Amino acid sequence: MKGKWRKIIQGLAVVYLVAFGIFYAVRPSWIDLQIENKIGYLDLYLKEQYPEETWEFSPVPHREDGYKHMNPYHIGVKFETEPEVEYKYFVINKDEIIQTGYSGGNESQIDLSHLEEE
Repeated sequence: MKGKWRKIIQGLAVVYLVAFGIFYAVRPSWIDLQIENKIGYLDLYLKEQYPEETWEFSPVPHREDGYKHMNPYHIGVKFETEPEVEYKYFVINKDEIIQTGYSGGNESQIDLSHLEEE
């Protein structure tokens, strides 16, 4: 390619590379902001569902090595009355919050007080 088309293609390649670099530089901060918003929605939901209870959030540390394969939008919650069990929640928006499962505790334990049935 010569002349005008060569410069157009080179310009598009530079724009593409700059956009790609900006995307990967901004993406972790964007994920952090989204997780912060989702934790706020989840906190309101839990206050409504369990007004007498206290809890602690444990989001996926997606910026640390060893956690890259995990979905950062699944938020773990440990309730004070069940500290050995971590419940996982997925927040779509403030009106759609789904409990996706739990981990820890005695696996044969059936009376999990915060397990939400669908």
